[in-house]
Amino acid sequence: MCPDSTTDREIRILFLGGAKRVSIARKFIDAGTRLGRKVSIFSYELSREVPIASLGQVIIGRRWSDPDLLADLHSHIKRLGIDIILPFVDPAIEVAGRYARTYNDAWAPTVSPDLAETLFDKAAAAQLYVSHRIPVPGTFTPDTPQFPLIAKPRRGSASKGITIINNSDELERLTAPDQYLIEKYIARREEYTVDAYITRSGSIICVSPRLRVEVLGGEVTRSVTVDDPALTRLATSIITSLRLIGPVTLQFIRDLTDSTLMLMEINPRLGGGVVCSVHAGADIPRYILEEYLGITSQPLITVKPGIMICRYFDETVFNV
Repeated sequence: MCPDSTTDREIRILFLGGAKRVSIARKFIDAGTRLGRKVSIFSYELSREVPIASLGQVIIGRRWSDPDLLADLHSHIKRLGIDIILPFVDPAIEVAGRYARTYNDAWAPTVSPDLAETLFDKAAAAQLYVSHRIPVPGTFTPDTPQFPLIAKPRRGSASKGITIINNSDELERLTAPDQYLIEKYIARREEYTVDAYITRSGSIICVSPRLRVEVLGGEVTRSVTVDDPALTRLATSIITSLRLIGPVTLQFIRDLTDSTLMLMEINPRLGGGVVCSVHAGADIPRYILEEYLGITSQPLITVKPGIMICRYFDETVFNV
């Protein structure tokens, strides 16, 4: 749903699983101010004691697997007058899409539920990428194992459960191998993220590549924007081929032995380090608000390279 762009009512955004996304929430509020709108942040969580409570209102909700989740979401969205739904964890992407398709009373700028389900399953996603001739690391086959290998849980995020396999004995000890995507492990590599925003009509507004300099627990803690035409071209080609929409985070590796770029995964949501791209000129919060308001965003030709963010821990205090 989109309001008349001449109205001056506030824009209410519901984060799904945005417990720690305080910095990006601030960017949405700032973008709203520049557009002459008040932006209010709400977040659907399992606990009230989460950092986003320092900036917005926490809504106690249900688990993503709860059969009554959509009905519960609907009751809160209707009561609060939510305008935009944004998922911040992988399981919530499909939820946001299914909710928007079912109720159509709030806008979720994200891919279809079916595509979200495919991308959340790393093995299914790898098959999709290969079918579109997207370069990816070689998938393990029992006939020709080439060690080392890397085993990634088919459903999971933040690098949880990832295992490096160095020989046949370690491979045999892997429990339930069908629950993993097993690929060639590339030791000499650089890791990159590309933040992008694509309107529902398919217009690519920005493509912002950045180097993942430091990672902790699967979350980038230090990242710097780069001028990398090859990476930008590959990301743009993938976005077009898969018809991605909304805010998208694409993860790549570059094999330093031959400079080959390969896709690791796609998360059709705002990534944890997206604020780096925002500081470099890719103002994705503003693009989302503009599309909601019916304002045409101008495509960003280039982002400023050399913009680094260093993320750090902070505290939110509760009286419990």
